[in-house]
Amino acid sequence: MSSVASAGHHARGVARQATRSRAFDRLARFGMACRGVLYALIGILALQIAFGGSGKEADKTGAVRMVAEQPFGTVVLWLLAIGFTGLALWQLSEALFGGLEVKDRVEAASRTVVYALVVGTVLSFLLRGSTGQSSDQKSKDLTATVMDWPGGQLIVGAVGLGIMALGAFWVYEGVTRKFRKNLRTGEMSPRVRGVVEKLGMVGYSARGVIAVAAGVFFLHAAITYDPDKAKGIDSTLRSFAGMPFGPWVLAVVALGLVLFGVYCVCEARWRRT
Repeated sequence: MSSVASAGHHARGVARQATRSRAFDRLARFGMACRGVLYALIGILALQIAFGGSGKEADKTGAVRMVAEQPFGTVVLWLLAIGFTGLALWQLSEALFGGLEVKDRVEAASRTVVYALVVGTVLSFLLRGSTGQSSDQKSKDLTATVMDWPGGQLIVGAVGLGIMALGAFWVYEGVTRKFRKNLRTGEMSPRVRGVVEKLGMVGYSARGVIAVAAGVFFLHAAITYDPDKAKGIDSTLRSFAGMPFGPWVLAVVALGLVLFGVYCVCEARWRRT
């Protein structure tokens, strides 16, 4: 074995050992709790929108702004940045060293990107006082860029179908309680296990409904060749308000996000890592 290959093998071994340490495990679990806080805040913002009480975006950008406006908001934002950095590193380690199947490695890599983007949003606000564009504007700009590529319309359509499929899978996970495979349910009392399962069922289903709706908007943007038809989380949630009994539909979905946030905090305690 060459010295370069030996050094690379040693470096991978050190990295693998570090990701299996107790400190790294605690950092990842702290990140899961931070994820729960973010989802709960988005749900609260959506509840306020449902009853006409908020002008803030019901997405990650709006949630970060909401935190920043609170007493000790800057401290909380730094904690969120640390937590999501831990999540990103955990998922990166899963993708590189987790011994997973290819599909699971791809999922871990995609979650790494998502969590890294959240870190970027929080740091942007902390360092520049601004979170930049909303999720809706980012969706429209990205859609417009992709549509200018050769075959861009088909790519956007495929993305829309992919998001819809992901949403349907989340609903399936919630309804069938497949998420339990990631939890150490044997360490829970029967009562706690029942509560956590109900939180997961409602939370995963709510996430799935939102993802399916967002995917429909991307598909519509592709069919009409109109990037402005693509919607981020905020506009997708607001679209529920335009349905029959819309405010109540939005309130139910928003409450589901809040409950998913509570589930994430429970996951931080009992997640298999």
